[in-house]
Amino acid sequence: MDPTTGITRHAETSGIDEKHTERRHSTFNRRKSSVVVEETPAAIVEGSALSADDRRLAEMGYSQVYKREFSWLSTISFALSISGLFASVSTTFIYPFEAGGAASAVWCWLISGFGCYCIALSVAELVSAYPTSGGLYFTCKYLAPPQWVPEIAWLTGWLNLLGQIAGAASTEYGCAQLLLAAVSMAGDFQGYVPTDRQTVGVMAAFTTLHATLNSLNTAALERMTKTYVIFHLAVLFSCCVTLLALCDYKHTSSYTWTTVVNNSGWTPTGWSFIFGFLAASWTMTDYDATAHIAEEIKDPEIKAPWSIAIALGFTWIGGWLFTIVLAYVSGDPTHTLGNVVVQPVAQIFYDVIGRNGGIFFTVAACFILNFTAMTAIQAGARTIWAYSRDEMLPGSRIWYKIDKRTDTPIIAVWLFCVCCVCINLIGLGSYTAIVAIFNLTAIALDWSYCIPIICKLAFGRFERGPFHLGKLSIPINIWSIIWTFFVTIIYIMPTIRPVTPQNMNYVVVLIAAVAIFSIGYWYAAGRHYYIGPRNNVQLIVGVESSDEKAGSSGGSSDEKRVVQ
Repeated sequence: MDPTTGITRHAETSGIDEKHTERRHSTFNRRKSSVVVEETPAAIVEGSALSADDRRLAEMGYSQVYKREFSWLSTISFALSISGLFASVSTTFIYPFEAGGAASAVWCWLISGFGCYCIALSVAELVSAYPTSGGLYFTCKYLAPPQWVPEIAWLTGWLNLLGQIAGAASTEYGCAQLLLAAVSMAGDFQGYVPTDRQTVGVMAAFTTLHATLNSLNTAALERMTKTYVIFHLAVLFSCCVTLLALCDYKHTSSYTWTTVVNNSGWTPTGWSFIFGFLAASWTMTDYDATAHIAEEIKDPEIKAPWSIAIALGFTWIGGWLFTIVLAYVSGDPTHTLGNVVVQPVAQIFYDVIGRNGGIFFTVAACFILNFTAMTAIQAGARTIWAYSRDEMLPGSRIWYKIDKRTDTPIIAVWLFCVCCVCINLIGLGSYTAIVAIFNLTAIALDWSYCIPIICKLAFGRFERGPFHLGKLSIPINIWSIIWTFFVTIIYIMPTIRPVTPQNMNYVVVLIAAVAIFSIGYWYAAGRHYYIGPRNNVQLIVGVESSDEKAGSSGGSSDEKRVVQ
């Protein structure tokens, strides 16, 4: 077999990749006690009739279903929208500001952003090599030892899917919080204070809206997505300029860059300071969202990874600069953190710009976060669809259906949104519990990326794509893993002391629950039917034989090559 193309001579394999057959047979043997493990016969496709993108997808075992509508601009805009930079910084600024004041916000964004960007580059490298809607989950098929592909792909897939659901749910909840904060601001924070019930109700309305929009065809989604980046950049730039121009009580540079104000209660102060890492880590996540629309992108092995690298690089630097601006104009920490809607940036907008200007930028942040939620749902629905294609999820035959009118997985869209609403309903009973679920987002997603990265380093099966990190690949991969280990410790710690049942970080309980669910479900059901990412297509390419090329009379001109 040609290692660079994955193409195998028909005479050598009788139409099926030898290694893949061996893996499937061994997998079947390990599961022969189960009721049924049947492989649907792969459809045979003639390669000469396919475009380069569709042929590459067929080489990886899948047939093209979606229309490739996403261009360079819309793909970059999609990748940028996932972070929701302006809105995400606005909603997470409370964590570094509360942990160590302005200095914690500034330095932790820079340091944490670098660690996150290393993860993003590592993800982009894998996406370039294996661009499918399965994202990093699918790469396990090529990176892990064949006999362990089902188990590793199963764990990676569930971590990624649960992380995406929690992330989209937190984004929808944030949309509701920002909108209601603007309403409270209209009354000068003196009258209306949103209740948990009202926040959950607005969240459900937003989620329904986003599900409806995601029920449109790919062309419509592409048109909406590419307009986002222009609006986002305009809001970010105008807000920074406005805050700096109108604030007449800016902190000194000495205070902003060197003064640590411990508002968390943790000692020593240095430990409190590092909680500032959470802001960038929560903002710069879901790196592989762009990979989940790879089958809707033209030239995905180039555009998807470069869009991830460009968008996350901008998020890192742009988020840092915006954080610096907020640090300079943050005012008295006690006053800013005492905001009745628990949105210190909304308080900063109100204090510096006034009520009308504050409402405008708060609503703009809500609008931007709506784009984030919409793209998160699109990526999440494609993830459910891709997992169902491999028969990983219960009811896969239902979620895998494509609507004939839009050529999109509408049933998967609504399933994803129902899951988001159900998670947010927990907010009716306990805000502490729902915050813990939101904290799970970055942990689950980051580890769903690190597992394939670890496989890439450990087993040496990786074959590079057009986007590659060169000599820096291994150092960046290693730092990505180290950083994830480090920041996971911070994720599970309570950010406020003294610790009470109301401010306790229960995410460690959820991590245990996810582990028990994933492992338990595997042994109870998954191992009986799941065999890893499947091959649904057998690609046939007609070529001249080598003997005929050499002018020999041997060989047949209609010899076929089979791609698996």
